[in-house]
Amino acid sequence: MVKVELPIVVVNFKAYAEAYGAKAVELAKRAEEVSKELGVCIAVVPQLVDLAKVASQVEIPVFAQHIDPVEPGAWTGHVLAEAVKEAGAVGTLINHSERRLLLADVEAAVARAKEAGLLSLVCTNNARVSAAAAAMDPWAVAVEPPELIGHGVAVSKAKPEVVRGTVELVKRVNPNVVTLCGAGVVEGVDVYMALRLGTKGVLLASGVVKARDPRAVLRDLALGALKALEEGGLS
Repeated sequence: MVKVELPIVVVNFKAYAEAYGAKAVELAKRAEEVSKELGVCIAVVPQLVDLAKVASQVEIPVFAQHIDPVEPGAWTGHVLAEAVKEAGAVGTLINHSERRLLLADVEAAVARAKEAGLLSLVCTNNARVSAAAAAMDPWAVAVEPPELIGHGVAVSKAKPEVVRGTVELVKRVNPNVVTLCGAGVVEGVDVYMALRLGTKGVLLASGVVKARDPRAVLRDLALGALKALEEGGLS
C-alpha cells in the first residue's frame, strides 16, 4: 500500500498541456525518482482521465483533483469517490479554488471520501475557512489565497501571517488535521519557510508542471523540506 508521509509536497497537474496523457506519467515518474532519492514524500494530482494510468506506473501517492458528494447511482458526469479509489488514488482534493463547492457539499465530499477510504485534502482561501473545514475532520486543509495562485510569490513570503494564523486556528479546532499551504510556491525556500511557519507541506502546480526542468525543481523543493527538518523538525 502506498504510504502518505509528512512533510509532503503535493503537485497538482491541473489541466496543463505539459501534464496529460503520456506526459502525466513521465512527470509522475520524475516525482517518484526525487521522492525515492531524497526520502521526501511527493504526491501527484493528475487529471481524472489520467488517474488510473499514472497510479499504475508509480509508487508515490496519487490524488484525484476532485470528487462529487454523491452516492453510487444515477449521476451522469459526476465523479464517484469509489471509482477514484478503484483507479488507484489514495486521496482527493476537495474545493480547489478552480473547483469551488458549497460548504455543505464540502462536508458531504469529505464524508464520502472517508467512506471510500480516501484521504481528503480540502483547499481553502483563508484562516477562517480553514478552521471551518477542519471541523469537518478531513485529513488535511491547504490554505491558498486566490490572489497569489500562479503568480510566483509564495504565500509563506507574501502573507506569512495567513499561514501562521491558519496553522493555529486549525490546531485549535481539530489538532488531528494536517495543515498545508499553497499559492506561489516555486522553490525550496518556499517549502522551508512554510514548514518553519508550522505547516506539514505544500500544494503547488505551475512551479513544477511548467518548469523547464521539473526534476530539478522537485529536488529543490524536497531539499527545502529536508533543511527545515534538520533545523527544527515538524511542529
